[in-house]
Amino acid sequence: MKTNVGGIDKILRIVVGIALITMAALGVVGAWGWIGVVPLLTGLFGVCPAYLLLGANTCPVKKTG
Repeated sequence: MKTNVGGIDKILRIVVGIALITMAALGVVGAWGWIGVVPLLTGLFGVCPAYLLLGANTCPVKKTG
């Protein structure tokens, strides 16, 4: 799959994912906090299935030549 998650988007996904997972593990939020796995993985792998469906892309365009 082609990368469709760019710089700031990737960092925000990782930070939010880790925060949600940590809060769920500490019992601050309910079990729904484990949904943080989704943004964490999309941030780490750089591919968001929802972006693929919507045709979105936050990666900068690479210039050739």
